[in-house]
Amino acid sequence: MTETITGAALVAQALIERKVDTVFSLCGGHITPIYQYLEGSDVKIFGTRHEQSAVFMAEAWGKLTRKPGVAMVTAGPGFTNALTGVASAYFSNTPLVLIAGCVGLDNKEKLDLQDMPQEAVIKPMVKKTLVCQKTERINEYVDMAFRTAQSGRPGPVYLEFPIDVLNTPVQKDAVKYTYTTIVSNPADSVKAAQLIEMIQKAQSPVVIAGSGAWQSNAGPELKEFIEKTNMPLFTSLSGRGVVSDDHPLCFEGAVAVRPGCGFAAYIETDLIIILGSRICLYYLFGEIFNPAAKMVQVDIEPEEIGRNRTIDLPVVSDVKGFLKACNQLMNDKLEDELKLKFTPWVEKLSTAHKESKDLFQKDWQSENIPIHPLRLAREIDEFMNKKTDIVVADGGDTTTWMGMTRTMTHPGRYLDYGIYGSLAVGQPYANAAKILNPDSRVCLITGDGSVGFNFMEFETAIRQNLPIVVVISNDLGWGMIRHSQELRIGHAIEEGTFIGKVDYHKMVEAIGGKGFFVEDPKDIKPALEEAFASKKVCCINVMTDPTTVSPASAMLTNVGAYKA
Repeated sequence: MTETITGAALVAQALIERKVDTVFSLCGGHITPIYQYLEGSDVKIFGTRHEQSAVFMAEAWGKLTRKPGVAMVTAGPGFTNALTGVASAYFSNTPLVLIAGCVGLDNKEKLDLQDMPQEAVIKPMVKKTLVCQKTERINEYVDMAFRTAQSGRPGPVYLEFPIDVLNTPVQKDAVKYTYTTIVSNPADSVKAAQLIEMIQKAQSPVVIAGSGAWQSNAGPELKEFIEKTNMPLFTSLSGRGVVSDDHPLCFEGAVAVRPGCGFAAYIETDLIIILGSRICLYYLFGEIFNPAAKMVQVDIEPEEIGRNRTIDLPVVSDVKGFLKACNQLMNDKLEDELKLKFTPWVEKLSTAHKESKDLFQKDWQSENIPIHPLRLAREIDEFMNKKTDIVVADGGDTTTWMGMTRTMTHPGRYLDYGIYGSLAVGQPYANAAKILNPDSRVCLITGDGSVGFNFMEFETAIRQNLPIVVVISNDLGWGMIRHSQELRIGHAIEEGTFIGKVDYHKMVEAIGGKGFFVEDPKDIKPALEEAFASKKVCCINVMTDPTTVSPASAMLTNVGAYKA
């Protein structure tokens, strides 16, 4: 008699054989069959208190490991709750596989429990949608999902299994199994030679390296490239830290609102080399760059090249492979010429960098009460080890202040919401980071608005023994929107932007964590020390100045919805 196997067992088997470590999930009836076969296996099911958190955790996993994070949700509301996390992964180019259950094929359009057209809803938000309607093909569909999520420009993939497909037994010998691993790092050697020629003609070049440099693991090649060419480097998003901020040619974050020489460099440069980074709001859609500058853009995704700016040298390539090709074209004579040529430009930027940093020292060192949020950010930056610790930022203004402050010497040690700008990522990101790095200290700095979205993930961290420390920059409300309204219309609309004083630290204490309340800047460091020493999930509720306006709030005044 031929042995049979159910569809759910095939899904579980495929995940186990792919050596998936953890599936982030919130249980539900339409995915219970998969739960049944994962129970007791090498794949851990990590239960969250909201599907949004499950997907954000999977996104953080993908960001930190460069391998697809996996989330699993039930049908209907479980599926719709996951959508924000999927959109975030799409905008951050993060490999992710979202597995969802759904109503059985025989019950479609019968008004069954939690029935809805899930594939049609999510299709614009992912690289690919896969709905498996035949049990024998489950392994093939799982393989396609993982291949697609990780190949080319990484991103989220949607994989749907109707409940009857999961429950149907099929003959084992009828199962088609496909397991394919793709490694792709195409490099355009012709374009590499053209770039070297452009560098030789330039007087004030700038290199910007983004998530593509991190995803392709191009750190060593990028460091060699800037050292051989003597060109200044800025990094962005997941690319932060691929070359240390301490390197004499690295001028830290690429976002122009960060203290440093970014703005000066962009308006004076005559050659901009963008490596795996989008020309987006961070650069005022390309308008911040000298309009006369030559533009080079290297990206593995063809459609990304030329967004918002005409590109003089478009290069469809893996960043690591392309830089390797460029480095091979360099020689000692050319290196000496470029060093002599660009040294005055680097020195000019170094001076501008220091002068800009000096302007912010008074805020970083402020003794004011309520506490200046930049002082809070600096205390965290100095307390958290650059090599081993992980800092996560969430919230509108709060993420801006931390992004203006955090020094990056190693990649994969800082997380925030990136281009999509979704609040609520903080606690899921921090929990995922702690799972991946159990021996590292993990600190989340978040706003008092953003902490409310997924507040019950404090309970998840306590239950799962993930001793993270959460610092709340409490400015009594939705600060970024409040300040942008004040700048735009002359006053803040209190009904929508004021929260008031909430004892978040006491709420965390009530569910088993440890809480701290801080009003004086000199008490921040002692609170951090005691919190991490406790080995508990901690909440440090810090009262920050509600009147400080971040550069991002000022920019928001003139963006999108605020235009007349």
